[in-house]
Amino acid sequence: MKKQALVVGSGFGGIASALRLRKLGFQVTILEKLDQIGGRARVFKKSGYTFDAGPTVITAPFLFDELFSLFKKDRKKYVKFVRLDPWYRFYFSSNEKVFDYSDSLKKTESEIQKFSHRDVEGYRKLLKFSEKIFNIGFLKLSFTPFHNFWFMIKQLPILLTLKSYLSVYSLVGKFIKNTQLQQALSIQPLLLGGNPITTTSIYNLIHFLERKWGVHYAMGGTGALINGLKKLMIEEKIIIKKNSEVTKIITEKNKVIGVEVNQNRKLFADKIVINADPTYTYKNLLETPYNKKWNKKRVDNLDYSMGLFVIFFGTKKIYKKIAHHTIWMGKRYEGLLNDIFKKKILADDFSLYLHRPTATDKSMAPKGCDCFYVLSPVPNLKGNLNWKENGDEYRNKILLALEKTIMPELKKNLEVCFYMSPENFKNDYLSTYGSGFSISPIFKQSAWFRFHNKSEDFRNLYFTGAGSHPGAGVPGVVSSAKIIENLILNENK
Repeated sequence: MKKQALVVGSGFGGIASALRLRKLGFQVTILEKLDQIGGRARVFKKSGYTFDAGPTVITAPFLFDELFSLFKKDRKKYVKFVRLDPWYRFYFSSNEKVFDYSDSLKKTESEIQKFSHRDVEGYRKLLKFSEKIFNIGFLKLSFTPFHNFWFMIKQLPILLTLKSYLSVYSLVGKFIKNTQLQQALSIQPLLLGGNPITTTSIYNLIHFLERKWGVHYAMGGTGALINGLKKLMIEEKIIIKKNSEVTKIITEKNKVIGVEVNQNRKLFADKIVINADPTYTYKNLLETPYNKKWNKKRVDNLDYSMGLFVIFFGTKKIYKKIAHHTIWMGKRYEGLLNDIFKKKILADDFSLYLHRPTATDKSMAPKGCDCFYVLSPVPNLKGNLNWKENGDEYRNKILLALEKTIMPELKKNLEVCFYMSPENFKNDYLSTYGSGFSISPIFKQSAWFRFHNKSEDFRNLYFTGAGSHPGAGVPGVVSSAKIIENLILNENK
């Protein structure tokens, strides 16, 4: 009889783990709370518009190619990736300047020159330093389990050489002197749930990672990538159960043996992989005295990523000048980040990420129409914000700001409009405090200090996804499944 494995949650980490476990010979069942798979990468379809709910930036596409090649299959036959250019368009609302961050290094340097001549050389130096971080942080450590404290200690000299004690913003500031370019080139942590001013500079590896493999889009949206992976899972006889919320993890002392589903069914397995938020798992699903390291008090005291307020909207007008990915920068930077992450108050101003898939893929909207979502980083629910009271007003404020700047006549051209707040993240994804990306990627919550991919207290229990090592972002989440595969292979040896 084949060994049984259960995967709780069907985000990218859960799907990647299910496929890797299947390749190891397990009979795999994947359990998803919602009525569709994908987790944060779910899809909303309304009035002919297709809205990707979650991750829209694909870097390191080889990580997806690997999942198909495990079974000698070609990812291109399941989903098509296209390379974007520009990667991101930055719009600075304070002076209406635009900076296109581009696939072409020459174009990017030309854009930098519009802001500051001397920062062209600074950017080249930043890229070289980013490559050094990438060679260690991504190529060496993102596929390596950090379960051994002494292994972590051995890495400290090289981490110190790479200035990991600095924040992303501080490191960028050592190379780039123009204030607006500093903001643009330190923005990546926000796409992973971190404050650029406190997130460890290890995340500067993203600069080189993007240069190495580019920024991609899956034709048909992120949902098309999920569908391609779903087709592969079905072909490989992975069982997918939707509307199946795990309400308890069943244990025998310090060993997990199964799960309770929807409070009424029990499923048993040899290995259980959690693609839910580890903080929720330890607080709510493991009611046992053997849960020692990650008890409720310790979990509550962790530093959580910010929340997300996401407006999905479709327009009967096409906004040709809006790039696929636009970062709309507000007038404040450090002060706004402080309000979001430290004070946890909803500021009157904001910075925004605007996604327009129809810039690349007309199939995402009815003919002659345009499709968007706009994301605003906001405080998580530790800030005690009442989104039932604040939600509509905040949505209107954001749409008005877009209308006054880069999207004229937006209000009268709206056809579809709805939003998600941190409350939705808490309810739909069981995200602790409605955080967008589990715990934040500060140094003391990275590598060995982050949730391990194999539980410290429970045998046969594993973690994949944003809260576990190596962290949030599509490459990190998919890499966490590879770590689990290696852990199980070593156990079998």
